[in-house]
Amino acid sequence: MSRFTLPPEEVLRAREKLVLDHFHDEVRQDWDATLSTFPHPHYELIAQMTVHDGDSEVREYYHDTRVAFPDQNHEIIALRHAHDAVIVEFWLTGTHNGPLGKIPPTGSKHRTRMTAYFLFDDNENLVTERIYFDQLTILKQLLAGLDKKNPADLLKLGRVVAGALSMAGGEPDPRLTDTVAPDLHREGR
Repeated sequence: MSRFTLPPEEVLRAREKLVLDHFHDEVRQDWDATLSTFPHPHYELIAQMTVHDGDSEVREYYHDTRVAFPDQNHEIIALRHAHDAVIVEFWLTGTHNGPLGKIPPTGSKHRTRMTAYFLFDDNENLVTERIYFDQLTILKQLLAGLDKKNPADLLKLGRVVAGALSMAGGEPDPRLTDTVAPDLHREGR
């Protein structure tokens, strides 16, 4: 299919329903239902340059993010269709009540604007959820709830900064860096 041609309306409606069900099941933390939207679960987190591929890695990602933000929720802003994707702009919200990697819980809330690309293959299978967001936006909100005059919160601030720094600088997943430019002049495209 040409990148300039949208699929028929019934395909777009089916994709949209699948994506909305996916969002709903994530909020309900029904991981079996969420994972059933993929033949092979695959998440790409562009801000962190990490990939979670396969059932066990994606379940671990779900577990870790819900330990950190047990009340995680989505507020959809807009939903758009492309020839091979559904693109969703949304607010991700949550309260930092558990560790986020090496970052200790702050008890602060965050509301972060994000975009997710739900990519479909030629057989209309969801093959990737690729998420774009700014990590610093989340970190600033998590730190904003700390009282900089309270010694206990100052100690927590130090631990948060140390945790964030220890998680920074890891090697990006080569599946996200070893990209090839598309041939925009190819016939039928």
